[in-house]
Amino acid sequence: MSAVQEMLRPLLLLLLLALLALQVSLCHGACVEVDSETEAEANKGFKLGCISCKMRGEVKASASVNWSFKASDETDFFPLYSYEDTKEDVLDSRFIGRLHWNGSKKTGDLQDGSIYILNVTFNDTGTYKCIFNRILKYSDYEFQTNTTKFIHVKVVPQRTRGLASILSEVMMYVSIIGLQLWLVVEMIYCYRKISAAGEEALRESAAEYLAIASENKDNCAGVQVAE
Repeated sequence: MSAVQEMLRPLLLLLLLALLALQVSLCHGACVEVDSETEAEANKGFKLGCISCKMRGEVKASASVNWSFKASDETDFFPLYSYEDTKEDVLDSRFIGRLHWNGSKKTGDLQDGSIYILNVTFNDTGTYKCIFNRILKYSDYEFQTNTTKFIHVKVVPQRTRGLASILSEVMMYVSIIGLQLWLVVEMIYCYRKISAAGEEALRESAAEYLAIASENKDNCAGVQVAE
């Protein structure tokens, strides 16, 4: 059955690759610092993204997030929003009732400090500053780090998707579908090869069994003649 085992190896490898791809696609534990969008549509909701990943995931930590806002006609930043220990506080009267937390949930170890603005107005155009204050907790000491990010937001009457964005999304889906079809074709091909090898092995085993049975029969006949 060595031939069957040799044919099984590529199929098992393909199945392993498919499982790994599925696991990666379903995994939500990884942290990726994606830049926030900068174009908001008036009278719609808009997510201000701010992500700060830890370099060492195994190190325990706690963090707080503070946002500030500087309108397009202003020269200074004003406190906008704060989030610490699952408690949020809107600090700018212009955003009361319109700001909500959209970051990490049910944890003090924040890595996603995003917020969401409801009913965006043209007065929301300006620069937003996101500050991560993180305390890394080691066994013998604590270390404090700060990360600051700036987001320049422009409010437009209606958002339009760029051609590059549409093409990249289409190519992504085409690549995913193509990869899945390739895996299916490879699995069918390997299955047919395995089936053919299995049938050949069975025929060889049957022929070997018949040869042994015939030889035993001849030996028995020779013994009887000798007696």
